[in-house]
Amino acid sequence: MARTKKALVDFIGRPVWAEVSLNALRDNLDAIRSYVNPPSEKRDIPRKVLCIVKGNGYGHGGPEVSKALEKFGADWFGVASAGEGVELRKAGVHRPVLVLGGFWPGEEKNLVAHNLTPAIHRCEHLALFEAAAAKARKRNVSVHLKIDTGMNRLGIAPSDIDCFANQLAKCKRLELTGTFTHLASSEVFTNTPTGRETGEQLDKFFSSINRLRTLGISPGILHIANSAAIAARPEAWADMVRPGAVLYGYHPGFDPIDLRAKYESELPLRPVMSLRARLLMIRSVPEGAGVGYNASWVAKRPSRVAVLAAGYADGVHRSLGNRGCVYIRGHRAPIIGIVSMDVSMLDVTGVPDAAIGDTATLYGTEGVHAYPANVIARSIGTVTSDLISGVSRRVPRFYIP
Repeated sequence: MARTKKALVDFIGRPVWAEVSLNALRDNLDAIRSYVNPPSEKRDIPRKVLCIVKGNGYGHGGPEVSKALEKFGADWFGVASAGEGVELRKAGVHRPVLVLGGFWPGEEKNLVAHNLTPAIHRCEHLALFEAAAAKARKRNVSVHLKIDTGMNRLGIAPSDIDCFANQLAKCKRLELTGTFTHLASSEVFTNTPTGRETGEQLDKFFSSINRLRTLGISPGILHIANSAAIAARPEAWADMVRPGAVLYGYHPGFDPIDLRAKYESELPLRPVMSLRARLLMIRSVPEGAGVGYNASWVAKRPSRVAVLAAGYADGVHRSLGNRGCVYIRGHRAPIIGIVSMDVSMLDVTGVPDAAIGDTATLYGTEGVHAYPANVIARSIGTVTSDLISGVSRRVPRFYIP
């Protein structure tokens, strides 16, 4: 459910919402594009940017942020499935869309009908997609080849490049417009097998590209770099980069840890989304009183406990119970007890004059203050993408210019 904010967020309904700063989104895209196109390279063709908007745009609203990013100059978009791609087309997005997960047999016609480019990660999918193109009487239908260089997830193995080439030669209606791989550990720079994995993957990728060219096949646009590689591995920038979490304002957690400050300084970003909710009730509880399911939090002093209008079905990670906090009037208020589906409990004893209706910020920005989602994610042992993509569709989003 999308709404547009002209002044203050003011709506009638359950008081939990997300504010999405389009200005921050534009700044992040511009920063990424400039970063991967240093003037010293003097490239004839600037590197392109494929914006990852899968998972409902990492929780920000896939169609809405895609429309904004298209206006800001995004070159491509990346989604997980045909269904997500169709959503973008129905919203009026015209730029090329790569379906990173490829397709399940039977989805080909939707891809062709909506001009969506599938990632081919199994040789037999070429024939299926060729048949769909023929049925639709279309030619020069775009596909990208995904090569599995070591993640052992989706993709055609380097040893199967000849198989791919032979199958592609039979497909007169398909055009290979790009080739890519996905890096498993691009944020790791330790002298360990994991830290050396990115270099090994790049070697396999470029060897596979050379094999394609030897077989007379142009690989099209080459793209490798995910968020961490954009920030820290220029050798992986190729022809196009694929920002995910960095697009929404968050760097990954580098290893060693001291690299975080380095790359956050070199590629400064702004958090795009702020998740907020209001206080529904405040009550005083005596020392020794339990709060919430199973009384997992017990007051150690007379306390003021507030009910927040957001729970795990809205995007408050359940792991934050008795571990996380929100910010009210610039003060920290711990999340206490077990996070419920629709509400969370807060200890507001330390928040002066806390009142029903006060706004609590779970993460994002509040005036000059920033409460980064990646810091919260690390505190509960997860990644930023898990946290922000968990903001559910029942939470209204306000897109702020």
